[in-house]
Amino acid sequence: MKSTGQSALLKMVQDGKPMTLGQQLRLTVGLSIPAIISQISSILMQFIDASMVGSLGAEASASIGLVSTTTWLFAGISVACATGFYVQVSHLLGSKDTAMARNVLRQSLTMSMIFSLAVCVIGCAVSGPLPRWLGGEEAILHDASMYFLIFILSLPALQLNMLASGMLRSSGNMVTPSLLNVMMCLLDIVFNFFLIFPSRTVRFFGTEVFIPGAGMGVTGAALGTALATVVIAAMLLHALCVRSPELNLRQDKGSFRPTGQCFRNAIGIALPMGCERIIMCGAQIMSTVIIAPLGTVAIAANSFAITVESLCYMPGHGVSNAATTLVGQSIGAGRKALTWRFAHISVLMGIAVMTVMGVVMYVTAPAMMGIMTPDADVQGLGTRILRIEAFAEPMYAASIVAYGVFVGIGDTLVPSIMNLASIWAVRLTMAAALAPEFGLEGVWIAMCAELCFRGLIFLIRLYRKKWLK
Repeated sequence: MKSTGQSALLKMVQDGKPMTLGQQLRLTVGLSIPAIISQISSILMQFIDASMVGSLGAEASASIGLVSTTTWLFAGISVACATGFYVQVSHLLGSKDTAMARNVLRQSLTMSMIFSLAVCVIGCAVSGPLPRWLGGEEAILHDASMYFLIFILSLPALQLNMLASGMLRSSGNMVTPSLLNVMMCLLDIVFNFFLIFPSRTVRFFGTEVFIPGAGMGVTGAALGTALATVVIAAMLLHALCVRSPELNLRQDKGSFRPTGQCFRNAIGIALPMGCERIIMCGAQIMSTVIIAPLGTVAIAANSFAITVESLCYMPGHGVSNAATTLVGQSIGAGRKALTWRFAHISVLMGIAVMTVMGVVMYVTAPAMMGIMTPDADVQGLGTRILRIEAFAEPMYAASIVAYGVFVGIGDTLVPSIMNLASIWAVRLTMAAALAPEFGLEGVWIAMCAELCFRGLIFLIRLYRKKWLK
């Protein structure tokens, strides 16, 4: 589902027609808004999980927070796998080779499923001892392990969700994946409502209503998210493989057997990203290890604050997704000047949006933490660290959107190295030094400083323009 206006503007990119600044802005905004909605809906799902579980107490919250960085690790390498294929499709659609784009799609389905099943086996093997490895307290080990196990069992569905969403976005269809990801958020609410809490009776307009519930707590939160992921993955695959004008697989025949060329192209894009995600999430896991000795309140506050902050930076990821599509199709069409203009517009737009979101986060931090948890100590600590982080949002936006630009052109190695150097050399070093004296606030001061540094080096690389060559 693409608007007629956006389809016409994308066709101008593919056909090599000149575009005015107004047309470039309309296309960037038109693709960014659905992508922003999609990104916000995905983090809202985590927000819902955390707030519902937060009502059960700090220990339940900490059990999710303990393994959250590890779930990001496995989700991150799934994103890298999907990116290796949908960037190829974006370039092929830009050059109007739709038949080859469909061939890449077929092969990507096979290779993605093989990859996700292998990762799933590894995740299941470590799910038991993982919370203890991360330094969790005895009281939260079981719930943390169950949450991670259920997440990892749903990983193949999550992989298909990421692949199908990326393919649709590469074709310029931002609306369908956005709407379906919003639906996933709503399904998560419904499933959580019945799975987390026990059966209870509530008064509704003066009448007592019995509401059944499984009373599964943290495990119910994981199951609710997994079920929502499976349902939406099936719907996204139908939208991609049956209904997409450019990529539906019914219009011609082809093989699902992977070819060496497609695999090598995917590896060239995905491997640097995958290694970066592994090492970056390893750094985030190290942050968890630094935070874990600070106690249950610090773990819970850190987890909730990360979820709240995600609402602030997810719009940046939405603009980044739009930038990947626009840059990918422009470079596929051989239009380097237009590629640069879309990159420039996207980065400035991302910085503007996330600056506003940073102000909103600073002002609403107490209210947002109040929604997440009734624990006053967790609320107070979470509010303080969110207000530290608000100052980093403009430069964080620069790094997020510039990274999306580089991914769109297929340039993933150098940006991945930049991310790794920044987080390991700046954030972890500062966090380890500040945590003993300043506690969790010291860890977030280190994070703020590192994100500002990362944004600066990404802007320098973007405006030097060597990546265009």
